[in-house]
Amino acid sequence: MKHIESVNNPKVKQWRKLLTKKERDKSESFIVEGFHLVEEALKQGEQILEIIVSDQVGLPPRWDVSSTPVTLVTEEISKLLTETETPQGIYAICRVPSKNAEIKAEEGKTFLLIDAAQDPGNLGTMIRTADAAGIDAVIVGRGSVDIYNPKVLRAAQGSHFHLPILRGDLHDWISKLQDKHIPVYGTALEDAAPYTEISSHDSFALIVGNEGNGVAKDLLSSTDTNLFIPIFGKSESLNVAVATGILLYYLKK
Repeated sequence: MKHIESVNNPKVKQWRKLLTKKERDKSESFIVEGFHLVEEALKQGEQILEIIVSDQVGLPPRWDVSSTPVTLVTEEISKLLTETETPQGIYAICRVPSKNAEIKAEEGKTFLLIDAAQDPGNLGTMIRTADAAGIDAVIVGRGSVDIYNPKVLRAAQGSHFHLPILRGDLHDWISKLQDKHIPVYGTALEDAAPYTEISSHDSFALIVGNEGNGVAKDLLSSTDTNLFIPIFGKSESLNVAVATGILLYYLKK
């Protein structure tokens, strides 16, 4: 086990850079924080590159880290690697999934497509919800927050290690899915049908959109049907992550 004590160590500087999208894209890697996320990375195995742990924190005895490099760091260094107020002192460096993730996604039958979601908490929650609902793949379109943003990773609670989550052109994916006779449902407030009028299917794709503007009109014009969730109270709308959960579970039932 390596031990790093200097905040000026080159490895520390590299780890810190992973808090930026530019470096995540350049290195094709990302950093996760906390016992739960590191454990989920360990279970997946292929993506994890290294574990970093504060010398004030111990590794759980149940973890098998025999094939994973572990680096011990000072509490001072540990705090440099987080954006949270109460860090747990444990991190993992993980590689972005390979081309195999896209191949696996294309073999799926159920999809969540996300258009320009900008709130990291919402994006992470939608990914986690898709995972819980048994969706085969999540496709995140242009204009959305980075799927490996630390807040997205925390909100998704390990779902990044459970199913393919890809950045992609939603127009291309709509065409690709429709060519495979998979119905594509948009979400809209106008020119849409109540979601309860749609029958559940073995295969489908659902598109949800930006928190303020919804799904882009050019995407809505390409769908098979657009759906809405009736509002029975005085609220103008539902949070996009909540709406996503309602629709995914309904379509999957």
